[in-house]
Amino acid sequence: MAGSASEYIQHHLQNLTYGQLPAEYVRADGTVLSESTWTLAQTAKEAGDMGFWAIHVDSMGWAIGLGVLFLFLFRMAAKRATSGIPGGLQNFVEVMVEFVDNSVKETFHGRNKVIAPLALTIFCWVFLMNLMDLVPVDFLPQLFHMAGLDYMKVVPTTDVNVTLGMSLSVFALIIYYSLKVKGVGGFMGELTLHPFSSDNLFLKILLVPVNFLLEGVSLIAKPISLALRLFGNLYAGELIFILIALLPLWAQWTLSVPWAIFHILVITLQAFIFMMLTIVYLSMAHEDSH
Repeated sequence: MAGSASEYIQHHLQNLTYGQLPAEYVRADGTVLSESTWTLAQTAKEAGDMGFWAIHVDSMGWAIGLGVLFLFLFRMAAKRATSGIPGGLQNFVEVMVEFVDNSVKETFHGRNKVIAPLALTIFCWVFLMNLMDLVPVDFLPQLFHMAGLDYMKVVPTTDVNVTLGMSLSVFALIIYYSLKVKGVGGFMGELTLHPFSSDNLFLKILLVPVNFLLEGVSLIAKPISLALRLFGNLYAGELIFILIALLPLWAQWTLSVPWAIFHILVITLQAFIFMMLTIVYLSMAHEDSH
């Protein structure tokens, strides 16, 4: 039973991976490849052997699909918007836009037309990806299994590649706006002349490597912490759902419903935190007082 439980957990935590296997590679079904081949991995070992350029098809597919769903719903609400009695979708979109707009006004102290749309996109997109964690753990994987796909992870934010990809995009914007607003000299000064400074020129020069080390670590930690916070919380939530699914049916209903209700708060909070930290980091990038 322990072995089957372990296999069940490993199976549900394995991504559907597409990548390249080298020539003469012996696959799980005994097939020997005559040449280097791009294919779907049959096992976790094959996925690992595909290396860096392998793609998690399920994470990419669900993330892109949910992003398209977000754009479709908001575009439909915009096209059907009326000054009269609004419908439910228009009400929802207006509430979301107002909520994000107020968050940006309270947190972002610069002037940039990109920040509010970016914050809205981040919150809604991350929330939709997190929301997939409430789908019963066996429902969609079983459907795709019948279609011939052995693996299917449906929560993109439980894949560190997805969360790190989003956070690196935010990091690229931080660097871009830091250079645009402060200039190369101002940005380098921020990294080398703080937090320790002195009126003595020799001591100031001596402190440059120390400041650069501290500020460099702080700068690099932003995208890493942004990615790992979201990934860790959602991965843990998914793992708990998988563990609950191993219990008897009566225990599943007893535990899964309260956990799902609590998890609604988690998935909303994590989307909000990712959005707010993005706004804060970009606000800091626009500060040129130094």
